[in-house]
Amino acid sequence: MLTLRKSQDRGHADHGWLKSHHSFSFAGYHDPAHMGWGNLRVINEDRIAPGTGFGQHGHRDMEIISYVLSGNLAHKDTLGNVKGIPPGDVQRMSAGTGVQHSEFNHAKDETTHFLQIWIEPNVTGIPASYEQKSFADAEKRGALRLVASPDGAQGSVKIHADALLYAGLFDGAEAATLALNPERKSYVHLVRGELDVNGHKLVAGDAALLDGESSLSLRGGVDAEVLVFELH
Repeated sequence: MLTLRKSQDRGHADHGWLKSHHSFSFAGYHDPAHMGWGNLRVINEDRIAPGTGFGQHGHRDMEIISYVLSGNLAHKDTLGNVKGIPPGDVQRMSAGTGVQHSEFNHAKDETTHFLQIWIEPNVTGIPASYEQKSFADAEKRGALRLVASPDGAQGSVKIHADALLYAGLFDGAEAATLALNPERKSYVHLVRGELDVNGHKLVAGDAALLDGESSLSLRGGVDAEVLVFELH
């Protein structure tokens, strides 16, 4: 079964300095029909205005992934990490027993556009940790590049969760297929452009929720960037 979740049906918050779309219930947006999908709990598409950001705040027992689309996200945490996250990088923070961090856009004239992703861990009470890796566009062009996994396979960041995350870029005749375990759930989030997902057309911000499916087919891309999750 494939269910479409249209971009315009997501929750929306406009705080002036922050404009956010919520794929699942988050903060002031609550929809009992969209509390998560499998162990995927949050996908927030955030746009942070120049010179603003999230002040220091805490997390625990959650796998948090940041995927930057444009601009640069400045990260600072109580583990001692002070990082800039540019487009192409994938940042993973395992909150574990607890971590405090802040996220800012220090640019004076450019909005930082990124996805904040939360996946429920399969182990709790572990020490908090951080990892960040860069994945070149060439690795994602016309393919699904594994960028996060439980064992760090293929150079992906290692998450403490029963989930896989792929990123891909598709345009024109570029296409890819992925075998799925029909006993697991999958989630396809179109970051930008247009893309045909198992015969259904998605545009930027749309998602496809898959349950009981044995394969995924991506084709017909128009400047498309996509994230694919295999979930518990």
